[in-house]
Amino acid sequence: MPVPHDLFQDLSCTKEEIQQKRTKDPLLDSLINKYSQADADVVKAEQAKSSDDAVTKLKAKRLEVKDKIVKQLQLRS
Repeated sequence: MPVPHDLFQDLSCTKEEIQQKRTKDPLLDSLINKYSQADADVVKAEQAKSSDDAVTKLKAKRLEVKDKIVKQLQLRS
């Protein structure tokens, strides 16, 4: 059964740490919202048994947003 991806674990941060940074950084907040939507799209496609190509494209989009989040966090460190 498809499950949402744990962004906070990938970032090695707690949800609280990210939440604090989100409140101070509108771009980071926007990126995390985009990531959440992209992740939901992946889960939905996996549940619907969409084609491998479609799921792969959605996962690539999710990864692209995650990479932007990582860069934004590095800028703020």
